Amino acid sequence: MKKTKVVSLKKMKWNLWLLGVFKIPLIAFVRPRLLKMTDEEVLVKIKFRRKTKNHLKSMYFGALAVGADVAAGIHAFYFAETLGYKVSFAFKGMNAEFIKRAESDVFFNITQGLLIKEAIEKSAKNEERINQNIEVQAKGEDGELVATFTMIVSVKVKK
Repeated sequence: MKKTKVVSLKKMKWNLWLLGVFKIPLIAFVRPRLLKMTDEEVLVKIKFRRKTKNHLKSMYFGALAVGADVAAGIHAFYFAETLGYKVSFAFKGMNAEFIKRAESDVFFNITQGLLIKEAIEKSAKNEERINQNIEVQAKGEDGELVATFTMIVSVKVKK
């Protein structure tokens, strides 16, 4: 087993900004904010503003999808860095259930980070692509659930 290193929240915020600016411009456009990151949990906020609002004055589906994407995907980058692996990472699928209109800032939360770590370690051991379902909850400022997402995270450790 590889030795792990500590990766700070500040570094992960910087990596998210770089990802948006240089690789995925839509992330930069929506400007998600990484508020909390531990081995188990991630909390991401997307502000309710003109760029994330639809014609019904609620948060646009695309902005909600970006929030779920970042919340579920940031752990793959985090564990690749802490474990010292080069990881090929993608989403294989997504299932969304929209419960109510999001008419405020939205907070995206996952609590299954260790499942992503296990998938990366299993991929390193078996030298194959591993898919893992990750549940993302999206809540408004009032704490009320506005949507749930099941993201299929697909990881493969590169040799």
